[in-house]
Amino acid sequence: MDAIINFFQFVSNLGVSVVMPIVILILGCVLGAGFGKSLRAGLTVGVGFIGLNLVINNLMGTSLSPAVQEMVARFGLKLSIIDVGWPASAAIAMGSTVGLIIIPLGLIVNIVMLLTNTTQTVDVDIWDYWHFAFTGALVAILTENIGLGIAAAVINMVIIMVIGDYTAPEVEKSLDLPGVSLPHGFTAAYAPIAIVFNKIFDKIPGLNKVDINIDKVQKRFGVFGEPILVGTVLGIIIGIMAGYNVTKVLTLGVSLGAVLILIPKMAALLMEGLIPISDAASEYIEKRFKNRGKIYIGLDSAVGVGHPVTLAISLILVPLVIFLAVIIPGNQVLPFADLAVLPWMFVLITPIVKGNGFRGLVIGIICLAVGLLIATNLAPLITEAAKNVDFQMPKGATLISSICDGANPLTWVIVRLYNFGGIIGTAISGVVALILASWNRSRIKKEAALLHGQTAE
Repeated sequence: MDAIINFFQFVSNLGVSVVMPIVILILGCVLGAGFGKSLRAGLTVGVGFIGLNLVINNLMGTSLSPAVQEMVARFGLKLSIIDVGWPASAAIAMGSTVGLIIIPLGLIVNIVMLLTNTTQTVDVDIWDYWHFAFTGALVAILTENIGLGIAAAVINMVIIMVIGDYTAPEVEKSLDLPGVSLPHGFTAAYAPIAIVFNKIFDKIPGLNKVDINIDKVQKRFGVFGEPILVGTVLGIIIGIMAGYNVTKVLTLGVSLGAVLILIPKMAALLMEGLIPISDAASEYIEKRFKNRGKIYIGLDSAVGVGHPVTLAISLILVPLVIFLAVIIPGNQVLPFADLAVLPWMFVLITPIVKGNGFRGLVIGIICLAVGLLIATNLAPLITEAAKNVDFQMPKGATLISSICDGANPLTWVIVRLYNFGGIIGTAISGVVALILASWNRSRIKKEAALLHGQTAE
């Protein structure tokens, strides 16, 4: 058992840019795509992730984070809980006892769901299982019971897999990602919220007519409505708010303009590597399974962050979330390290609102406002989880949290259900997960019946 755990710990330590090519290669060979084509596909996906990380870390990270730090210092903002960012959250999650077994456990859950027809997704994004481990680690601390923590991680994954299936058709259409679903623990948690608020918008006279999208902006403003100009203008505004001199303001403007151009290109490279595997998966399922609907390849939502509406909303929200952090009563989290990953929050929100930037922005403000309070509420548990794995706390910090996944509404709901009692929390969240899985199975069978011209049982 120790050898197995050590092996999967080694795999998780490799990082997404190494793990994904290996997984894609193995999956492609199993599905009959051939070794050469699978190897090329895997390496292309790996290069895409490396490119994406370079853009996020080097352009957004090194340009945006210092500007935000200057804004905080300039306006004298003092909040006691430090946002340590998703890399720290992932390290804390994967270093926990739940994290040690999450990869083999997640693979088993995915296989069981496929065999029982309760999911359409082959989730190859095993590195991002850390989101489920994060929830499980917090529950294990809250209840002082590792078994309940493992149960919480499984329940989290089942719910996210159903959300990934349900939103996949819109992902295909709006994000131009054929054969892809996004069962991402952070991104998918906001999809139900977006669905509810989108329906509310539809019912409000006047607001239901407001539609701001990039195509309309570009038609009205011409070259000044293009993503590169939008990013540059937003970068200049942020630079001015940070009190930068002219040189730094212009540099930040050009850097964020580059972000809105380069991220979509890196996402396109990811998709280029995936298409052969997606096609092979479809052919494999079509030949061997007649009672299945369409099968999707589950990927990191990084493949969808390149949508211009997603990126534009995320940049607009950078100064807004700092403002929200100051004015929201009860918040103690200072957003910082995770500002660069705000686009991940909107990957599914954007297709759900049909690219309407106005709706996306309003939903984003609501999610972040509530998310800051969630991150504040979970900070003691996250801090304890960090200490359990000997995480190096930032100098002077007594409490830490993050936007990803500390502000995750699904994580918060699952964790806080356990305040009612360990077994009761497991029972409630488990029943919800089973109901969703059963509903998903019924939906999949109806889809399969239509696809194959049969009558659903």
